[in-house]
Amino acid sequence: MSESSPKPNHPIDFKQIIQSLSQAIALIDPETNKVFFENALFFDWFTPSENVDADFYERIPSLKPDRLRRSIDEGRSYKFETEVIVSSRKVPARITFRPIGIGTEQYIVAECFEITKEKESQYLLESYSKMAEKNAKKLESEKNRVERLLLNIMPKSVYEELKDSGVTSPQRFENATILMLDFVKFTDMTISHDPSALVSELNDIFSSFDRIVENFGGERIRTIGDSYMCVCGIPEENEDHVKNMAKVALRIRRYLERRNNAHPQEWRCRIGINSGSVIGSLVGIQKYVYDLFGPGVNLAARMEGLSEPMRITTNQATYELLKDDFVFRERGEHDIRGFGKMNLYYLESEISRY
Repeated sequence: MSESSPKPNHPIDFKQIIQSLSQAIALIDPETNKVFFENALFFDWFTPSENVDADFYERIPSLKPDRLRRSIDEGRSYKFETEVIVSSRKVPARITFRPIGIGTEQYIVAECFEITKEKESQYLLESYSKMAEKNAKKLESEKNRVERLLLNIMPKSVYEELKDSGVTSPQRFENATILMLDFVKFTDMTISHDPSALVSELNDIFSSFDRIVENFGGERIRTIGDSYMCVCGIPEENEDHVKNMAKVALRIRRYLERRNNAHPQEWRCRIGINSGSVIGSLVGIQKYVYDLFGPGVNLAARMEGLSEPMRITTNQATYELLKDDFVFRERGEHDIRGFGKMNLYYLESEISRY
């Protein structure tokens, strides 16, 4: 080493280097845990006024000596975050400790930076992330709400087609069974003069109908006032569509009988069922309505109109499909508007197999 080279063990040389740096910095003797040199900023930040001669670990009480020592012994740096007093206020700071050899001596260099801006950036980033996550959850919740609403007015497969392509195509279904229902003397019922109670009871009744229909693989198509329409066999084929709708009709009637026994207001319905071909389509552009069309629907409506209170009426063709599994009562021949003369039947019950 030349004569002009700095002497690493000379205090003034270290002091000149340390004091020229803009961050708080200290040189620590690992044997005595004493601060060998430090600049003014480090002294101001980490020297307790009650004990200016405290060793390094006492000056930073929250520091973990064992972790620091282990990292230094393995030749690795160790980072530690704390708070320091700057202009009478606490600010976050990060200290990086690393081993350093100067000549034959080993030291620990501690470099400390105020990280207020970094913490503010982290806070802003975390706040943005939380806000984005919250907005994503709200968007997903709104999407689910809209999906539930749409699934209330159209079959799931129709909704999926609408979601994927933006349009739906009318479909013809050759084998479907339609159930039509309305309530007897609805406008004359006492409850009809109390709109709030009327809507509440209708909602309760139709919700129960929905659960019955769903249990037998059917779809509720629409409700209009006191009328209810459901179908089985669309949009997915179901080989038991006729039997399923017959079971639905019987269970709906049984539900109303039991409900009437438990409630002061009596609800009596007429039901008609018919099996045949129908066309299913989404109607409307701004307000969607999924509906069924065709002779099969019209004949189901005729059956409902010709039914009697708490009776289930069907025609000859549907009777033929069900007669081996259900009990019927003949009603005789009737002239059906738009269809001519037909034999009609009351569906009474299922045939017990036990």
